[in-house]
Amino acid sequence: LAWTKVFEIALLSFLFVSIRREAEGFKEQGNVYYVKKDYAEAFNFYTKAIDLCPKNASYYGNRAATFMMLSRYREALEDSQQAVRLDDTFVKGHMREGKCHLLLGNAMAASRCFQKVLELEPDNSQVQQELKNAESILEFERLAEISFEKRDFRMVVFCMDRALEPASACHRFKVLKAECLALLGRYPEAQSVASDILRMDSTNGDALYVRGLCLYYEDCIDKAVQFFIQALRMAPDHEKARLACRNAKALKAKKEEGNKAFKEGSFEEAYDLYSEALTIDPNNIKTNAKLYCNRATVGSKLNKLEQAIEDCTKAIKLDETYIKAYLRRAQCYMDTEQYEEAVRDYEKVYQTEKTKEHKNLLKNAQLELKKSKRKDYYKVLGVDKNATEDELKKAYRKRALMHHPDRHSGASAEMQKEEEKKFKEVGEAFTVLSDPKKKSRYDSGHDLEDDDMNMDFDANNIFKAFFGGPGGFSFEGNSCKANLYLLLLHLLIQCSDCTVNH
Repeated sequence: LAWTKVFEIALLSFLFVSIRREAEGFKEQGNVYYVKKDYAEAFNFYTKAIDLCPKNASYYGNRAATFMMLSRYREALEDSQQAVRLDDTFVKGHMREGKCHLLLGNAMAASRCFQKVLELEPDNSQVQQELKNAESILEFERLAEISFEKRDFRMVVFCMDRALEPASACHRFKVLKAECLALLGRYPEAQSVASDILRMDSTNGDALYVRGLCLYYEDCIDKAVQFFIQALRMAPDHEKARLACRNAKALKAKKEEGNKAFKEGSFEEAYDLYSEALTIDPNNIKTNAKLYCNRATVGSKLNKLEQAIEDCTKAIKLDETYIKAYLRRAQCYMDTEQYEEAVRDYEKVYQTEKTKEHKNLLKNAQLELKKSKRKDYYKVLGVDKNATEDELKKAYRKRALMHHPDRHSGASAEMQKEEEKKFKEVGEAFTVLSDPKKKSRYDSGHDLEDDDMNMDFDANNIFKAFFGGPGGFSFEGNSCKANLYLLLLHLLIQCSDCTVNH
């Protein structure tokens, strides 16, 4: 029996040594492939070594290094933790565990691991640098949190970029950066970051939320809701996804209600509904730009032109590429006779989209601008553009009597000169507007003098034709005649509102 027991022990020892030797052989082969950077084969051999000797810390350490080279940091972290559980004095194990924590964005855990390395090797310069990296990550996290609360999203992106330099595999940092990029309107960049995460982890609720957020802010609300719902399936407690989903549904419903009211001609109701929609989510830049433009359209229907211009300006501020808002504002400028502003907006539109329609709108605005810089004969006479012949005559009589030089003979020389100028303008305005051909040319924006139209006229002769008969009134002679003339002039002014010809 004794010999049997000795034989069994010897056999077990032999087997143990053989297994250990075979495991070491696998490890050496793994090392060869690791040096060749064939990490997949190195992983296979290190795994074989672990299968033979699952209590060997160095094997787990080597496989952890291989996982790190394959960017499989969570698996590397697990192997590193197993290595230090088997051997608490294994410096490389603690170092790799710390590096994995750092790469995954867990700076506190990384610091604990690096402190353990310092306890084992106080003069380790590499670990001191890694501790500084961990401290910098913690500081950037702190700054990012403060900046997010202040809605300083650019600073958050900056902090996350700095933190991701040592923590390149941290999905949490990447998601926060992507969310802020979306809030800044940089949707393609945000989508790219979120998609990279989802390629590695298709169930990542945060990344699904960011994808939905980008679609939501690009006014693709139906698709956005699908992503928010998917995010909530993966993470039922995801409060941001729940809030965004609720806002998206509410915004879509309110906007559609406003559109329906507008189509039905209920402009006041549509105006109120668009206003309510604008309060739902101030961060939704593109949708809010459309809502402002929609409200501007309603405002123009309600003759709230200044408010409509203000709404278009808000829409353009949110989205500088929004052509429809420029067109709406330009039309409002035209309606309020702000032609220079209208020309500026139409030029912007035509530079962006060189269509025949936009070209014609620009030409029309330029024509109105040109016309606005001439004398406005309608304003001179105080009539609108559709005034009849009788209305023109009545207006002429009233304005001519009002500005006749004889009426202001007792005024200062400066006042007499001003009234004489106005008297001539009234005659000039009547000459043009009472002549159908000249009026037509004037209304179409042509310069009458450049068109060789006869613009020679005598304001006094026009006045005499209206009031003086063949000889007209005369200011010549004795003072009695002059006083009588002035008295008659005042009487004519007082009754000039009468429709009967004098």
